[in-house]
Amino acid sequence: MEQLGKLEALVAIMDRLRDPEGCPWDREQSYGSLRRYLLEECYEAVEALDRGDAAALREELGDLLFQIVFLSRMAQEEGKFTIDDVIRGIAEKMIRRHPHVFGNATAETAEQVVDAWEEIKRSEKQTSRPDGWLDGVCAALPAMLKARKLGDRAAQVGFDWDGPPAVLDKLTEELSELRSAIGDAERDAVQGELGDLLFAVVMLARQLRIDPEAALEQTNVKFRRRFAWMEQALRKRNTELEVAGPELLEQLWGEAKVALESGSGRLKRP
Repeated sequence: MEQLGKLEALVAIMDRLRDPEGCPWDREQSYGSLRRYLLEECYEAVEALDRGDAAALREELGDLLFQIVFLSRMAQEEGKFTIDDVIRGIAEKMIRRHPHVFGNATAETAEQVVDAWEEIKRSEKQTSRPDGWLDGVCAALPAMLKARKLGDRAAQVGFDWDGPPAVLDKLTEELSELRSAIGDAERDAVQGELGDLLFAVVMLARQLRIDPEAALEQTNVKFRRRFAWMEQALRKRNTELEVAGPELLEQLWGEAKVALESGSGRLKRP
């Protein structure tokens, strides 16, 4: 096929796959069946982005683009919209939401751009449907990201804590309520209080202007690095991880913290 680097070529490939004489698997797919693949490709693209792996990112973006073309093709078959409509829609939106670039508005800082973006977005929602203030937050988002966006939206109308100290007080309150729920051993109550505590943590991150997802991922990476250090230390001792016991594991965890935070990463002699 000529011009394989063009979007039109990818669309033509998708058309062929969905053709009655095309691929049986592709013809059987539905919106529901493609949902998991769309999510997986998004996460794999983010993973490549985090690794700084340009080759992997290029490939994952291609996989993600294919899912967009696939879903657009199914919508076209139902007479709803086409890939051209998707492209036209996002192009018009970007022009509309950047009046400081494509119009006569001015914005000298990134903060001013964000404020203008949100104002334009609100005006669009008002003309399209009578949403509640929080209805614009996507229900399918991961819970932590959704919590942050809910907090951001509520803060736009002044419903927010008065600085990090106030959220820290709320954290203390939620932790006390969680302790009580655990003492009562009521699972539903424990889950509810734990959710309240996690929500408060996300609100604290907002107040500190820290991305809670990035903060948690940083700790995930740190935990994996320390755990791998412990495994290596146990191999040096000819000891299996499963039989090491909590006391030795705690000792090695402390050594891993010291070794990795010092930057040496070298194992102490067992």
